[in-house]
Amino acid sequence: MRITKFGHACVRIEHEGTTLVLDPGMFTDPEALDGADAVLITHEHPDHYWPDHLAASDAPVFTIADVAAKLREDDPAVGERTTVVTPGSVFHAAGLSVTAVGEEHAVIHPEIPQIHNSGYLIEADGLVYHPGDALTEPGRPIDVLLVPVSAPWARASELIDFARAVKAPRNVAIHDRVYSEAGARIFDGQMDRFLPPEGLSYVRLADGQDL
Repeated sequence: MRITKFGHACVRIEHEGTTLVLDPGMFTDPEALDGADAVLITHEHPDHYWPDHLAASDAPVFTIADVAAKLREDDPAVGERTTVVTPGSVFHAAGLSVTAVGEEHAVIHPEIPQIHNSGYLIEADGLVYHPGDALTEPGRPIDVLLVPVSAPWARASELIDFARAVKAPRNVAIHDRVYSEAGARIFDGQMDRFLPPEGLSYVRLADGQDL
């Protein structure tokens, strides 16, 4: 299995000739979708969902009902190749087994309406979990956690404790465009302080870098 970071929350997973792309949003280079066999979208915020990227690819899209409805408005052609997934459902995206995890986006502010969000648990060479914008635990042991490291809806301590609770042996930073490079280094230092003593590794990949 090959995992490549492609800007903010976008990750590309390649396994045995299959390429799955998650959350190619506004901070993602379009090349992330080159040769994609399927695309997963966690929720409708533009840092995770950018319709121009989806229109430039012919890959089928799997996402929640709210995003599918937006797609039908933004680009009906993409909407026609979009499959709606529901919380807890197990489905196949380009031959890979995927489980939809959770239902709600994390609370940004009590006065901002809460939207829906689905994390995805992907079975490749091991289990990879992308939570989207939520700290919903996957409910089973996993091998790689794509862990949010900065967000307007979370404190650093919450993100650290989420990684510690999930206990994935390997943790890869995502959702990192909110911090400056200096801020990212501070958070990386905190993760390196708390995770390795529990036998958990942590890495923040540069765009285009592989795990």
